[in-house]
Amino acid sequence: MELMTGVREPLARGDFNLSFDKGMGVGECAVYEPTGDKKKLLDVDLTPKGGKDWVEAQINAGDKPLPEIVPGGIGFYTQGGTIEKTQAGAVLVRGDAQLFVGMSKGVEGRDNAADVIALMKLIAPKLITDASAPHNTKD
Repeated sequence: MELMTGVREPLARGDFNLSFDKGMGVGECAVYEPTGDKKKLLDVDLTPKGGKDWVEAQINAGDKPLPEIVPGGIGFYTQGGTIEKTQAGAVLVRGDAQLFVGMSKGVEGRDNAADVIALMKLIAPKLITDASAPHNTKD
């Protein structure tokens, strides 16, 4: 996180429940500045509200497709905001599970989109694969 955000000893808070909503998973983790107003630097959200059609629409509108990260997953990423040019974000959908990684302020001069994609590659196989895997349930 220090390399991505340029902040030494950032604070991280949050948790994930991969058994929520019949195994779809839900959770959030955020990384904050360690002092002052505790400005949020990075956000990771897992929700059971995925939408392949929405991802395809975002790509058709100009966002870049993510490389394949998990089997059956589709996603996109974007870089640069209207105010803070070091913003970057990525969304990955697999089935109904959706994983979002958003960086509100990265390091100037770094490839912030590559940082977000690298984090997505690191966490998605555990979070979205487990969360969206079919679960055997007995009636």
